[in-house]
Parts: sequence; structure tokens; C-alpha cells
Amino acid sequence: MLRLAVIVLLLANAGYFAWSQGHLRPWGWAPQEQAEPQRMNQQIRPETLQILKVNASKTSSGAPVPAPAAPSAPTASTTTAADNPASAAAPAADPGECLQAGVFDERQAEALRTAAATLPQGSWALEPTPIAGRWMVYMGRFEDQETLDRKRAELRARKVDHDRAGGTLELGLSLGRFTTKEAAERELANLGTKGVRTARVVQERPDAPGFTLRLPAVNDALRPQLDALRSAMAGKTLRTCG
Repeated sequence: MLRLAVIVLLLANAGYFAWSQGHLRPWGWAPQEQAEPQRMNQQIRPETLQILKVNASKTSSGAPVPAPAAPSAPTASTTTAADNPASAAAPAADPGECLQAGVFDERQAEALRTAAATLPQGSWALEPTPIAGRWMVYMGRFEDQETLDRKRAELRARKVDHDRAGGTLELGLSLGRFTTKEAAERELANLGTKGVRTARVVQERPDAPGFTLRLPAVNDALRPQLDALRSAMAGKTLRTCG
């Protein structure tokens, strides 16, 4: 009985295999075909289908980058450089140059303020510039011109440079002018080695307030007006700002 069951099972399996593979189709036994030929007939030019690469216009987040907007046509009110060549060729405004003069003492600065009052506001300024004191190795004051000349001859013989002291120190001789007292005293000691015995250190000029005239933007319009300053500049000349 068991043998018969095994034989029946084997025959059933063999029959199913033959049926599934279509070997029994000539006798009308075969599985129903699942193909859909009508879909193939509905395709339109399948040979033109192409596989494209990833769109490079997308950002790293995957969002597409919008295409740039097309430039809008100029309206009737838009004015370009080509439409107005006169404005395109207009020269830039002259910024002018910076000029200065000095240093002036308080009296000279007051005269400059008066002379510059006619200039445009903001076109000039007097900037504080302290005048350092000056020290002199001095010989004198001599009683007369003859004594002065005799002393000058002695200095020439010792090859010591000198000149007239000037100002309130006449009649006298300057053997050197210095910005500090210490420097003047060092020179006095050096002259002692050359036989100079009667010289001494004096302060020729004390520290004093001073001023520099500054004109930050002198253009062609302002330049003719500067003549008003000439008489008050004490012989000093305008130069480019440093």
C-alpha cells in the first residue's frame, strides 16, 4: 500500500512538472501565459529611451536650483551711459592738494588768522606745533667791535667754527647751537681741549608755542585766494604736506 502511494506521488510530481513547463501544451494542458503583449504594442519609439546622469543643477540637499531670471527689457525711462555720453564723460571733481607752511610763533599766527578770515570756512587751520628751545655755546659780550674781531682771529687760528650770535646776544660769537642743554655742554667740554676758555652755555631761545598753517584741499578755485596770505607768512612758503 505504501509503495502504491509513493508511485502515485511521483507520477503526480512528474505530471505537474510537465504541465508547468508546457510539455503538455499539444494536448491542451498548459498554464495560462502571464505576458501582456498589448503593453509592448503601446510603446512609442522605445529605441530612443536614454538613461541620464544625476542633474548637476541640484544642490547638495537635493533641491533644484532655480534658473536665472531672464533680464527684463529696459523701460523707456531707463537711461544708460550710451544714451547720455555727456554724463559718462564728466570728469571727477578736483580733490585738491594739501599744502602747509610754518612753524609760526604766536604773533605770526595771529597775523595769519586775520589774513585767512576771507578764505572759505574749513579750508585752513593753524595746528599747534611747539617750538623747541635752543642752547648756544657763547663767547661775549664784547665791549667793542675791535675786541670782537680780535677774538674771531684767535678762533680761526684754533680752527674753531663760529658765527655772530645775533639778537640780544650781540656783540658776541656763537660756537654752536643745540636743541638741548646737555648737547651744548658736551660741545663746550670738547672746545676746552682746543684752548677755548672763556666760552659758556646760554639759552638762546626758550621753549615756545608754535603753529603750522595747513590747507588740506587746495584746488583751482581756492588757489587764487591764497594771495591774501602771502604778506602774513613772514617769508615762509607753502609746501606739500609731509
